[in-house]
Amino acid sequence: MRQRIPLFICLTMGILMTAQFFIPHPLSIGFNSVINKWVVILSAFALVLGIGNLINHHINIIKRKKLERFYSLVTIISMGAMAFIGIFFGIDPGSLYQKLFLNILTPLGATMFALLAYYMASAAYRAFRARSIEATILLLSAFVVMLGFIPIGQYLHPHLPQFAEWIMRVPNLASQRGILFGVAFGSIATALKIILGIERSWLGGGG
Repeated sequence: MRQRIPLFICLTMGILMTAQFFIPHPLSIGFNSVINKWVVILSAFALVLGIGNLINHHINIIKRKKLERFYSLVTIISMGAMAFIGIFFGIDPGSLYQKLFLNILTPLGATMFALLAYYMASAAYRAFRARSIEATILLLSAFVVMLGFIPIGQYLHPHLPQFAEWIMRVPNLASQRGILFGVAFGSIATALKIILGIERSWLGGGG
């Protein structure tokens, strides 16, 4: 019974939310508006649950005196300080909250994205090694595109930038659309498995 009720709710709401896309009726539009409001409310509760889980996780790390307990302590103190400042001092432009966000959090985010460049370079090095015909084509295409989008490419050949643009607009876009089709079909299959009760891992079990 504990699993049947959530599965029944999931099946019912899945069918209704799918059907409302194909029924342009005022009742269907109103139902969609109400459900979207409930989604916002549930998202707020999920945010509170996620924050509680995050705090509990880092407190356990501190209690167990692991090597990374210092980072957990900094995370909890920073999160509590930002919440306190935002609630009692406001988040208006020019406020202390905005200053901390722009001068601390934004540079930290930029640093993380800068570190990603090294991982991308490492992945590109592994992917572009010409070990097969496909890898060789990928390597040559990347080389042509890079030359076409830098100023020296126009001096090497006047049509090189146009050819690089064609590679990005035709073969590259075709492969992207193929990947998006795969992602879309995978998402539809997963949604159907959840709605029909085939996939039940979201209930907390391993089914």
